[in-house]
Amino acid sequence: MPENHHFDNTKVAFALKNNFELNRAYYLFKMLSYQSLVNVGSSLTHFALKLNLPVKGLIKKTVFNHFCGGVNEDDCLPVIDKLYTKRVCSVLDYSVEGKESEDQFDDAKDKILKIIKFADEKEAMPIVVFKPTGFGRFALFQKIGEHKQLSEAEQNEWNRVVGRYNEVCKLAKERDIEVLIDGEESWMQDAADDLAEQMMSIYNNETPIVYNTLQTYRWDRVDYLKRQHEKAKAGNYKLGFKVVRGAYMEKERERAIEKNYASPICETKKATDECFNTAMTYCLNNLDDISIFIGSHNEQSNYLAMEIMSQFNIAKDDNRVWFGQLYGMSDHISFNLSEMGYNVAKYLPFGPVKDVMPYLIRRAQENTSVAGQTGRELTLLTKERQRRKDEK
Repeated sequence: MPENHHFDNTKVAFALKNNFELNRAYYLFKMLSYQSLVNVGSSLTHFALKLNLPVKGLIKKTVFNHFCGGVNEDDCLPVIDKLYTKRVCSVLDYSVEGKESEDQFDDAKDKILKIIKFADEKEAMPIVVFKPTGFGRFALFQKIGEHKQLSEAEQNEWNRVVGRYNEVCKLAKERDIEVLIDGEESWMQDAADDLAEQMMSIYNNETPIVYNTLQTYRWDRVDYLKRQHEKAKAGNYKLGFKVVRGAYMEKERERAIEKNYASPICETKKATDECFNTAMTYCLNNLDDISIFIGSHNEQSNYLAMEIMSQFNIAKDDNRVWFGQLYGMSDHISFNLSEMGYNVAKYLPFGPVKDVMPYLIRRAQENTSVAGQTGRELTLLTKERQRRKDEK
């Protein structure tokens, strides 16, 4: 692939950050570059929050404000409006994890319904997202994925999960808001895939509303995508896919070793990149049937998507193609893509500080484990700090 420099413009990338925010980001990523510090800090934070020590204020002013939009949806409004001044949309992500009760699942569903209504009034929010395990117990998804017999109580419980999905997808279709269903660990993903497929067959007849997630660090996902395509053509409905590399690699490999089965994860980073690019290219080659949300912090994959779109004369603002990155990361990709006229959305996590901590700790650990991620952020932030100094 030819060398590209579209993402090098740090003036565009950090235009929304004042000097204080730029420096805060710089020092935050500086800390994230030390793995031992991240590990100790994560443990201490867990411990402090468990004991109700007064650390929420410090967390909120640093890591929370950098990676999250706020504690509730109204709190996120200034961030949403600010991003949209640069034509960058927001996907509000209620990042509260690990709940287990029916009341909590109903609360999560009501939260998503509220966000859909909220999004319907804001041009800056054309997409919403939820996690399957926000709507039902992980163990229940796993049991169904393993084709085990459900008890009557479990079947009723599953019916309620399906009901929550239907309620959300139905309202999203009525309001013309697209719904991304996040990916989970492989041992419960089969049940989540089947349910997403069911929703697509109901709500994606004219245009894709429901999007499932392809985690392409799994070597079987391209074949899965092709099978889904054949089914959708036969069933006369459209597909929507969010294509990402994946979020649970260490956990997946450890479980495969522990339970003595073949790991579902690609053996190398190169194989994962090829799997991602193949899945993305397949979707872009079949846009009449498949809409795509390209969730990637990888510069080369984004360049490849731009190249394919140019080659096939796909308009930059074609609603069937969206690019997405997480809030607080890869601004050089998001804002430069937006500046060039592509559809771009930031995943904007929100929720009470204590409840969002598992998400934040995962983000911190991911930044230290993804090769080059923190270093790249630091290089770009350093470059922009220097540019601003030179401009004075």
